[in-house]
Amino acid sequence: MARPRVRLVVTADDFGYCPRRDEGIVEAFLAGAVTSVSLLVNGAAAESAAELARRHRIPTGLHANLSEGLPVGPARHGVSSLLGPEGFFLGKMGFRKAVAAGDVVLTQVREELEAQLSRFRELLGRDPTHVDGHQHVHVLPGVCQVFAEALQTCGVSFTRLPLERGVGGCAWLEAPARSFASAVERDARAAMGPFAHHGLRAGAAGPACQGRGGALCPRQPRLQEAPRGDPW
Repeated sequence: MARPRVRLVVTADDFGYCPRRDEGIVEAFLAGAVTSVSLLVNGAAAESAAELARRHRIPTGLHANLSEGLPVGPARHGVSSLLGPEGFFLGKMGFRKAVAAGDVVLTQVREELEAQLSRFRELLGRDPTHVDGHQHVHVLPGVCQVFAEALQTCGVSFTRLPLERGVGGCAWLEAPARSFASAVERDARAAMGPFAHHGLRAGAAGPACQGRGGALCPRQPRLQEAPRGDPW
């Protein structure tokens, strides 16, 4: 019996973060190493990145950001549970702590996500091919439900679920990265229900293939030696 064909999608995140990073991503796309990108619409280089995506016809999704930089939605104009005292997002761990403590107002998450989707359409002239979360914020408890509802409403069918069994045992990951990846994996499993209920399709591998700073290096094991992501 023939094995089902599997399509490998290699997505470069943080498109729009800065021109130098974008240049490398485009180079990787043109070389065939990357097949799609996820755009940070609040990134410093979002507009030039969008132009690169249009010029090179790069499949582009939204890298929804709730943890780094400035908001693009109503939170810009007043006090918000998403922001610190200086008006910036709370940071990678700060946002997670706020969610865990129940300090994040989910209606404000929805407003910011919708604003970023709107900004994406302004920049690209179309809907995103997929939506995922910067630093995996989209799988956090409660937040995942907001994402699922918003994506269904705007007709986006694809997201990312970093389901990698055994990621906590990856000795080549440094301890903080291993702990973070394990927490993300647990959150992703809990997010499967809301995402499936709203008709989203997802799958991913990545954290187990990373080294220092999230980059692959010659010392890293081959991709097939990393824990397998679950089919979903």
